[in-house]
Amino acid sequence: MYRFLLSRQWVILTLLGLALIPAMIKLGFWQLHRHESRVAHNELISSSLRAEPVPFDRLSSPAHGPAEDEQFRTAKATGRYDTRHEVVVRQRTGADGKSIGYFVVTPLVREDGSAVLVNRGWIEAGGDLTRFPDVPAPPRGKITVTGRAMADETSEASGIKDKQGLPPRQVMLINSGRLAGTLDRPVLRGYLQLTSTSPKPAAGQPQRIPEPDHSSIGAHMAYAVQWWLFAAGVPVGWVILVRRESRDRAAAPGTAPSDGADPAEAGDTRVSATPRDSSGPDGEGDGEQDRTPPSTAQAGIPSSAD
Repeated sequence: MYRFLLSRQWVILTLLGLALIPAMIKLGFWQLHRHESRVAHNELISSSLRAEPVPFDRLSSPAHGPAEDEQFRTAKATGRYDTRHEVVVRQRTGADGKSIGYFVVTPLVREDGSAVLVNRGWIEAGGDLTRFPDVPAPPRGKITVTGRAMADETSEASGIKDKQGLPPRQVMLINSGRLAGTLDRPVLRGYLQLTSTSPKPAAGQPQRIPEPDHSSIGAHMAYAVQWWLFAAGVPVGWVILVRRESRDRAAAPGTAPSDGADPAEAGDTRVSATPRDSSGPDGEGDGEQDRTPPSTAQAGIPSSAD
């Protein structure tokens, strides 16, 4: 009944299904791991934002930046802004997620002579991208900044290509290791994403970077369940196709006889072995059978009796 499963078409279909099942299961677990990673990342951000501020030099030094579990931790630093070494970071979006402009990164020189990079916020890009934009001046004098501790940006982690040959004081990534080469002082690795300044600065400062989203978990779990349902549906679909094929083959009409005769007509053909009765009206007969050959009678040849 199921010999058709040995045909080339069904062998290929079966092998394809067997290959798809583990692939879909693996894709489901991949999405599950992404969901778990997203949840853990959100919990890290949430706990870091709730934590009490700590000095930035407790999280960073000229040799290393904030650890992975210290990302987004609220930290403080005190010093004076060094606007001569201020840079802007190209192709960054504003709070609306649409407008393209710059991040303003200004070194904050501490009393021990080391510097902390501070991302002061976002400004809109001007018409001429080849020159340094008009940047609002930072507060003068000694100040204390509070912000989120961030690790250095890299092309691998951010997906941003680090272009070369940019106009002076323009960069693509916030990377303290690279910017340290332009400063004549030690630079603590990583940077601060500014949230507040004391004393409060004048109006017209760069737009503050909003708090990172730590509530959305995306659709990774739904995608995982979807892949697993697909994996479960492969054998179910295979069984349905096999049963349908078997049913269609069983319902198909049989092969006709080779001589082309209608079986019904062939079955109705009978040869009578009973001789014709040539008795007269009185019921008595000589019992002889009419032996006139059919060919003679049909041809109209007279018999000897004539």
